[in-house]
Amino acid sequence: MSEIPSDLLYTEEHEYLKATGEDDVYFVGVTDYAQGELGDVVFVELPEVGSTFKRMEAFGTIEAVKAVSDLYCPLDGEVTEVNSSLDDDPGLVNSDPYGSGWMIKLRVANPEDLSGLLGGTEYGEHIGE
Repeated sequence: MSEIPSDLLYTEEHEYLKATGEDDVYFVGVTDYAQGELGDVVFVELPEVGSTFKRMEAFGTIEAVKAVSDLYCPLDGEVTEVNSSLDDDPGLVNSDPYGSGWMIKLRVANPEDLSGLLGGTEYGEHIGE
């Protein structure tokens, strides 16, 4: 059974958004379910600070023992920070996906678009839990 915090927002592609405390800026990472499906994460490729992405545009890749997958931007926005800790320890995605395993901080261009994301209950239903 995957951990699904109820205070986060989710995409159907298994990314999450977590409030940073800064207006319209969110941590983005992959869900506990996603990291479990991928297996041991060995490399994460992240964008440069200042990069902008449209909703569902690939912003990087995650490589695990089993597969390489694209990381999708949940909403239109600009990257304000990347988690450089993942360069040295990509396994943080496995051990702490909602904490130290975050990938980017995203300044959301249109905060009203947050309403189009899944809540914890809906995400749980989406993954069959």
